[in-house]
Amino acid sequence: MPIRALAALLALTGTAALTTALASAPAAAATEPPNNPGRPVSGDLRVHDPGLVRGEAGEPWYVFGTGDGAHRDGTIQIRSSSDGHEWRLAGTVWDRKPDWITREIPGVDNLWAPEVHEENGTYYLYYSASTFGSNRSLVALATNTTLDPEDPDYRWVDRGKVFESFPGDPYNAIDPGIVVGADGRHWMTFGSFWSGIRMVELDWPSGKAKPGAPVLHLADRQQPPNAIEAPHIMARGGWYYLFVSLDSCCRGADSTYKIAVGRSRDVTGPYRDRRGQPLLRGGGTVIASRSGSIVGAGGQSASGGLLAYHYYDTALGGDFRLALHPISWTWDGWPRLD
Repeated sequence: MPIRALAALLALTGTAALTTALASAPAAAATEPPNNPGRPVSGDLRVHDPGLVRGEAGEPWYVFGTGDGAHRDGTIQIRSSSDGHEWRLAGTVWDRKPDWITREIPGVDNLWAPEVHEENGTYYLYYSASTFGSNRSLVALATNTTLDPEDPDYRWVDRGKVFESFPGDPYNAIDPGIVVGADGRHWMTFGSFWSGIRMVELDWPSGKAKPGAPVLHLADRQQPPNAIEAPHIMARGGWYYLFVSLDSCCRGADSTYKIAVGRSRDVTGPYRDRRGQPLLRGGGTVIASRSGSIVGAGGQSASGGLLAYHYYDTALGGDFRLALHPISWTWDGWPRLD
């Protein structure tokens, strides 16, 4: 499908996933992009919707990314690095999507927007499945006790469905993000277009949505097509910071994605931007937008003081790349990307 025709569909979908057409576009050479922002990175950087796990004290780094329908049935891709600078493709979570996902979401091509949360020696991998233009979507879970594929215990175990949405629901169950509140309760943010960013409490340690838990509302653009998605919350200094992607991804050089943030003293909100505007009423302080040949920054996650996101580079024909950007902080406690 032509990219411009696909873009028209994406304006209605609110997905942070990469389209099959874009994923199969010719890749530029696997080397450092001419205008890579933030931390210098090189190697295989063709990552969309990165979920970062920063290695500490000499441990490997990992980035999980949206799958490509033409490669291993569109399952989640994994890249690794010994130092966070040079990256290589390290495989996929599985060789094929779980059969139950195809039954639940007919026509699903690839799995989207992974997020990894580690707790008590278990890695919880959340990801989403959907089709463009539909909110018949779901978030699913896999677990592992190690991220090292050379470890004899390495095995991604399919844990099934976490949460789902159906036509008629006011939300879209994609783009999961996990956060633990000060009281130890676990929450999953999600959402893409429709009514914006939502949150549901998780049962722990199962990692599934708590039965009967209310679906909370965190952010809303308040105007069609409600182009806000990819929520990620990080805690710092008594605040919870909600990062979101605004506007449209997946259009190559025509992408208008940008990263914005709000904060709250309570993990469940209300979130406000630096001007005091509620994110539920269209607020959001933009911290990454177009800069030179770099456009469409979004699909973010945070780990170890870094914000991972993808962007499109007009100097590479609009192809996408991974950025790892150190987060610095203003005197009054707001994140920025220098």
